[in-house]
Amino acid sequence: MLGINSKSTIRPAAVAGQFYPASRGELERVVAVNLEATPTTTNGTIKMIIVPHAGYEYSAGVAALAYKALAGQKIKRVYLLGNSHHDYFSGLAIDNHDFWETPLGRVPVDTEKVKELITAAPLIKINNVPHGPEHDLEVQLPFLQTVLGSSFKIVPLLFGNANDNDYEAVAKILTANFADDDLIVISSDLSHYPSSEVADKIDHQTLELIANKDLIGLSGWAKDALSIQNNEQTILCGLEAVKTAMILAERLNLEPQVLGYKNSGDILGGDKQRVVGYGAIIFSSSDLNSLEQKILRNIAQTSVENYVKSKKILEFEIKGERLKTIQGAFVTLKKNGELRGCIGQITADGPLWRVVRDMAIAAATEDNRFYPVTGDELSQLDYEISILSVPQLVSNWRQVRLGQDGVIVRKGLRSGVFLPQVAIESGWTKEKFLSELCSQKAGLASDCYQNDPEVELSVFQAQVF
Repeated sequence: MLGINSKSTIRPAAVAGQFYPASRGELERVVAVNLEATPTTTNGTIKMIIVPHAGYEYSAGVAALAYKALAGQKIKRVYLLGNSHHDYFSGLAIDNHDFWETPLGRVPVDTEKVKELITAAPLIKINNVPHGPEHDLEVQLPFLQTVLGSSFKIVPLLFGNANDNDYEAVAKILTANFADDDLIVISSDLSHYPSSEVADKIDHQTLELIANKDLIGLSGWAKDALSIQNNEQTILCGLEAVKTAMILAERLNLEPQVLGYKNSGDILGGDKQRVVGYGAIIFSSSDLNSLEQKILRNIAQTSVENYVKSKKILEFEIKGERLKTIQGAFVTLKKNGELRGCIGQITADGPLWRVVRDMAIAAATEDNRFYPVTGDELSQLDYEISILSVPQLVSNWRQVRLGQDGVIVRKGLRSGVFLPQVAIESGWTKEKFLSELCSQKAGLASDCYQNDPEVELSVFQAQVF
């Protein structure tokens, strides 16, 4: 093994034969079966995942949803983050063995990064003791070894559960130390020990709060859910780790997507009166790089100019996979700094490059607020493209973040949308922004976002260039 010598320290597998097979062949087979049974998910670059850590017979199928989505990514360092199930201590315990071992081989620990973290953050201390018997990080390794190969190192971190607010400092530290080829793996199961029916309700609410990046809501739900059913002990055994993930999602501009859910009662022969829940969530970076932005700007401008002159729609040969993903976009045309047309597609029906092409032409010719663009105007146009995340419902208008969120208001057949930049460009308050959205864009009462229970608000984010 590369880098292994007689002086290397090794953390042996603690739960092989309990949580997953102890033999290499059987472990390879079980991991492969679960990955092969999982559909491929097309997303942006995945930077973080939340996965369960129960015995493979219960949770491997759910975990595989996230790990299958990682296939093909080049990842050099994996931060493993969970909560200790065996020890109670302040701060975080970081493991500094040279290698962690599983039946599939040895995984190197990034000991240099370990040294950097303990130097930069006093709450992170070298403490191998809690890691010794712990299963929640170890059970992730066979999937990582299978999907990523042997080119990655790990940084194992465990919360000690003694301080509920440690996650805020940890998120700050990880943000500062996060590199483009890093991955963060958050290990946590969901509900512990209610009935299957109750777990379904509690866990879907938990997953929705995480998907909406509603940290305040999740903190309240962690307390409120315990009163729903006497057997509910926790909504997340890795609560601090998940809270860290939610702050990281904001700071790293990541978009969460829930891939699936089951509980132990769904397994053949599982006890439906006392279950544990399992969810898989990926967090992707949807931002385009400078070359991809340049390509889309060229597609928008070339398409408009060609259509205005000849009424022909161009086809483009696209090589990059990122521009072929299914994603919504708006194209805004401006002339001398003034709006000249803006049309978009929130829910895409084709690849991103084609959405940009079609919306650029539509903004030039179909925006009913303006006459169609003429040939004489083409040289005076500026193009602004907004690439949209998947909209998420919010339960309260106060959750809207002014200048960061675009908002969709909907009541029955009436709907309207504002891009995030509208609030900043107009100098509006949040109330003014939402009032104008209701009245100007949807034809509803200006206070509909506050007082109408039939009104739905959804938010999305945009990369604008």
